[in-house]
Amino acid sequence: MSKPEYRIIREHIPLIDEPSTEDNEASSQDSEDLSSELAALERAGATYERMSVPGALELPAALAMALAAPGRAYSGFVVLGCVIRGETGHYDIVANESARAVLALATEHRLALGFGVLTVENDEQAWARARVGGLDKGGAAAGVALRMVAVKAALAP
Repeated sequence: MSKPEYRIIREHIPLIDEPSTEDNEASSQDSEDLSSELAALERAGATYERMSVPGALELPAALAMALAAPGRAYSGFVVLGCVIRGETGHYDIVANESARAVLALATEHRLALGFGVLTVENDEQAWARARVGGLDKGGAAAGVALRMVAVKAALAP
């Protein structure tokens, strides 16, 4: 059986996420459902470290901090979060500005990035997209990061 072309050996990828803080049940679901992202990285032979931030708006700052961290070299990045629409326009600011800033860093620094920030109307939609048994968008983001690491390696001189 041939190996997938995005297989990565000895790569190191930070998984930057914005865990749910609504209640203990959601927090335990976060850990359980994060297994998909971690499994994707482990299957590819990548090492990883998890960095959690308070909210989606802090994701770009954490990514920038990881880029500037002395003595650390990352092959790619997985950025995960969820923005749930509320009663005010704050949702639009958080969703748009966090995505804009993360993607600006990705293009400016030519990062291999898997972007998995969900924008949803309610908790039900969020879990349907996040769960391993659902759409598993986090696992997909980890897979994208791995494929982008391979793309970057293929284009390297």
